[in-house]
Amino acid sequence: MVFRKWGDRPHWESDAVTLGQDQHGRWLGVPAGTRMSRPGATLVTDDAMVALVPTQGCYFASFYSDRRGSLAQDWVRVYVDISTRPVWDGSTLRLVDLDLDVVQGRTGRVWVDDEDEFADHRVRFGYPSDVVRLAVRTCEEVRRAVQSGVPPFDGATSARWLEKVEVQDVPHER
Repeated sequence: MVFRKWGDRPHWESDAVTLGQDQHGRWLGVPAGTRMSRPGATLVTDDAMVALVPTQGCYFASFYSDRRGSLAQDWVRVYVDISTRPVWDGSTLRLVDLDLDVVQGRTGRVWVDDEDEFADHRVRFGYPSDVVRLAVRTCEEVRRAVQSGVPPFDGATSARWLEKVEVQDVPHER
């Protein structure tokens, strides 16, 4: 997975395994122990997570198990990056992260994060107006879906995929 920021600036990169596909899109697994990096930061995941690359939509959704232990899993259940449309380049997923994030915490509270970053970057990096409109519209649609628990944001959908990645013996780098 190769995420960029607007203007082809580097962002997060990591490996993932394809778990399968359903009506929502392609599901990826990120096993515990996976290295994720971006300029200035590297981390190794403590627990497995799954991600959804939607069939339609301009976002990338990450779902975390109910097990606790790592920083992200202690406070986040769902984390959705609003982005350009994710595209596959062979086996590499590519997208541009547009700053806005929809987050569902462990308590069930849902909020939009990084609105200040989006406001700053849309001016500083010159996001085209159609990209701004798409990001704002997508963010609101995703926020409503997460808030309402509409599949795939219902918990049960991602749990089925999490079971697959948590039991897989996937080699990873520590």
